[in-house]
Amino acid sequence: MRSIGKSGCASFFLLAFGITWGLQIPGVLAQRGMLAGDPEMYLPFAALGALGPLVAATLLSFHEHGMTGVRGLYSPLLRWRVHFGWYFAALALPCVLLTGLLWLLNLAGRSGPIVYAPAAQGVIFGLLMSFVEEVGWRGYALPRLATRWGPFSAAVLIGGLWCLWHVPMFLGLAVPLGVAPLMLLYFVGASLFLTWIHRGTQGSLLLVVFAHLAAHLNNSHRALPNDSVPLIAHAIIYGALGLFVMRRFAHANRHRPTSRLPSNLEAHGRRTEGTLRN
Repeated sequence: MRSIGKSGCASFFLLAFGITWGLQIPGVLAQRGMLAGDPEMYLPFAALGALGPLVAATLLSFHEHGMTGVRGLYSPLLRWRVHFGWYFAALALPCVLLTGLLWLLNLAGRSGPIVYAPAAQGVIFGLLMSFVEEVGWRGYALPRLATRWGPFSAAVLIGGLWCLWHVPMFLGLAVPLGVAPLMLLYFVGASLFLTWIHRGTQGSLLLVVFAHLAAHLNNSHRALPNDSVPLIAHAIIYGALGLFVMRRFAHANRHRPTSRLPSNLEAHGRRTEGTLRN
């Protein structure tokens, strides 16, 4: 925890969780008759709670470096000039793999959809949620943790906390707690995959948002709570992608022993250092 504190991330996680859980848990308690009032009246607060990572990252960036820090946080959203292959990996790779695996399971006797695509408004919601979350998880927390612990350890830690952060949402949607180990595998694997996208695109937060959105375009969670097979398949896919990414990180670390911040944060650090010296 001292290492997290030095990287500035302890405050981020505490604030993100405080905002989200503080606004969403009352609705969960109302659903279970443990808090007075109609559960529907708590829905606006639950929606605001989803902004936790975005608000925490923005406030802390401003606290640390003023508007320069806020611009540095959001500017990677404009980093779109990357190889086309990264767009395919971000938007299509997990979706294609999940569809293919469910198709094979159907050939083996399973009956059920192989694509869990949302309606148009669901795509808009998925894009919004991807933006709100990724500004915090991969925009703020990942670069800071990776400089101290390396990308693999940072991705695993964020994946575990990312899963935990969703608990009030899962409870509100009646997702059975028995799938918690699968959820953990899903989120840790997805965190490794998103970290690979982030590093491979030189810190493009736009591509990370697209990769997060892809999980909503074929969303195994839509089959819960009645059918957990799509979630199992999705978790296996992200777990396998996580193993692939782990090998890439291990290979990269043999050639580049130290992790670096994205260029915008690194440049800001050099300017700050020069100012202090003057």
